Amino acid sequence: MKRLLLILAAGVFMASCGDKKEDKKKDGFEMNRTKKEDKTTAKQEGVPVDMDNKGVGPIKSLDLGAEVDKEMATSGEAIFSSKCVACHATDMRLIGPAVKGVLDRRSPEWVMNMILNPEGMLKEDPIAKALYKEYNNALMTNQGLTEEEARAITEYFRTL
Repeated sequence: MKRLLLILAAGVFMASCGDKKEDKKKDGFEMNRTKKEDKTTAKQEGVPVDMDNKGVGPIKSLDLGAEVDKEMATSGEAIFSSKCVACHATDMRLIGPAVKGVLDRRSPEWVMNMILNPEGMLKEDPIAKALYKEYNNALMTNQGLTEEEARAITEYFRTL
């Protein structure tokens, strides 16, 4: 009799260990993967494009010229690679925005002022404030660049 009960208990135990998909759905957990939207284009809609805004800082006027200065752009790429890639990528959003096409959204003066004076821009510029909120209150670090270095980085941005 004990053997029969032991065999019956083992059978019930084995039956309860079965994998039933209906039981998993009753728990309320179901995993569905969907294609994620490109964050770069989706998030940029929240910050206005303003080519007239020059920003707050030392750069009041800047003429980029018709042709890209390849030597300056190469220098700017090296500076960007050493100072900026921790937070920025050229074509994807990281801690900071992607820089590809930034000169289509912002004036060159604004870009250089943001590079040279991120603290002042955050205090006084509405676009910088909106970007600060959009990027989870991540403040752009002042890298202590000279105007020539910032100009070289801006020239590099023209090549992207």
